[in-house]
Amino acid sequence: MSGAEPNAAEMGLGRIARPSGAFAMVATDQRESLRTIYQEATGALVGDEVLRAFKVSAARILTPHASAILVDRDFGLQPILAARALDPSCGLIVAADALVQEAGGPVTDSALDTRVVPEAVRAQGAVALKLLVIWRDDDHRERRHRLAGSFISMCRGAGLLSVVEVIVRAPVGRDAGWDRETDALEAAREIGALRPDPYKAEMPYLGQTEPARMEEGSRALTEAAPGPGWSSQPACRWSASSLPSKLPVGVARPGSWRGEPSGRTPSRSTGWRQTFSASRRRASRAWASSWMKWHALGGTLPADRTGASRL
Repeated sequence: MSGAEPNAAEMGLGRIARPSGAFAMVATDQRESLRTIYQEATGALVGDEVLRAFKVSAARILTPHASAILVDRDFGLQPILAARALDPSCGLIVAADALVQEAGGPVTDSALDTRVVPEAVRAQGAVALKLLVIWRDDDHRERRHRLAGSFISMCRGAGLLSVVEVIVRAPVGRDAGWDRETDALEAAREIGALRPDPYKAEMPYLGQTEPARMEEGSRALTEAAPGPGWSSQPACRWSASSLPSKLPVGVARPGSWRGEPSGRTPSRSTGWRQTFSASRRRASRAWASSWMKWHALGGTLPADRTGASRL
């Protein structure tokens, strides 16, 4: 790396958070999964140009309201930058994961995408990189641990924040009797000890329980994720990658629990605030589906239809 090493202020979480400390981040790094969603929504198998155009539209409409946007190299980064669709106030996060995924199926594994050069994307305006880890309690735990550690070290060396997203799955062939919540805590302890900047986790119980139990599970994840002696790592924010439709929206705010404002650096965790609004959630999902179908037919939607100002 050339030049002076970045200082602590330059590497702070403020680059992907709002001034209040809240995260309002938009994930648009889906690749083949987005193509599958399009096919399910429209009945057509779309080409790469449709995925690129969708991501440009999403960035143009949403980034004026978001604290950060997550993009992929294949279909998002260059088209968004070339179209000048990224609002200057929005932090840019680039996915640095190569995904193992069969057509129409879920992601089953990941590796570092060597095509993503940290110094190069930082020069393009990126402030963070993201890595997806599919965590299983099997013989490959050490490999995944090394993968996450290498990623975090790479980010620090380049002056970028490291966002590690952990999706927990049952060991292959051992679904019967598998305790997902136990493995989620084990994964948080194992990967959290590596000190990623935000540790991104799935919602406890995948949201299939009462709010009080979800809050209890969130507290347990928050306590499990930070590594010993690390005083500036926020713990978990929730991933929406596999959430059922009935789930609420999670908003993370450093240094707090349930979203109380805080100006201090978090000593152990990122708190959670839950907004339970079934009508808004249904409307948002209906709007997203309509937008996808409209966009696939060559249409556009005005920014004031997004409801993004309410994020």
